[in-house]
Amino acid sequence: MAAKIVESADVDSSAIIGDGSSIWHLAQVRDGVTIGKNCIVGRGAYIGSGVRLGDNCKIQNYALVYEPAELGNGVFIGPAAVLTNDQFPRAVNIDGSIKSGSDWQAVGVKIGDGASIGARAVCIAPISIGAWALVAAGAVVAKDVPNFALVVGVPAKRVGWVGRAGQPLVSIGDNKFRCPVTNSIYQEVSPNVLEELLN
Repeated sequence: MAAKIVESADVDSSAIIGDGSSIWHLAQVRDGVTIGKNCIVGRGAYIGSGVRLGDNCKIQNYALVYEPAELGNGVFIGPAAVLTNDQFPRAVNIDGSIKSGSDWQAVGVKIGDGASIGARAVCIAPISIGAWALVAAGAVVAKDVPNFALVVGVPAKRVGWVGRAGQPLVSIGDNKFRCPVTNSIYQEVSPNVLEELLN
């Protein structure tokens, strides 16, 4: 199925939009963007130059994904969430002249497969968000987030683990955790490393 791009969306001609993807009202997709199959880019969302999205991603309304962000497959970006790209933001140089693209170096946020970024969360580049991690709504993430981590607050801190279903895992002792939805078992192999055990 071909991509659906509504008339009010602003999609650069060089952007690659995968089959089955939808770009909704007032969204802007810049030059060089690659969006995989079956993705949804919501109303008013912004996807910066050269950003790469895997398949089955969902970018909710008014989310801002600045270059050079890279999103894996199945990534969720909540409403009004922001992925930044400037470590030392200034509108002007020290001489007062307006900054141009050559006056700074963009850095990106990298998000692993299946991870979710909650509404109005801010991810401050350069960081990596691990696969299947969950960033709570309103969190400000300034450090890398491990796979399966649940992080909350300002600044964001890990408060637990989540499974592939996105719900907090339940401790069953011996550094093992169970998903209340799938009954899958996970093991904490070190303080910031969780692995899914194969059945």
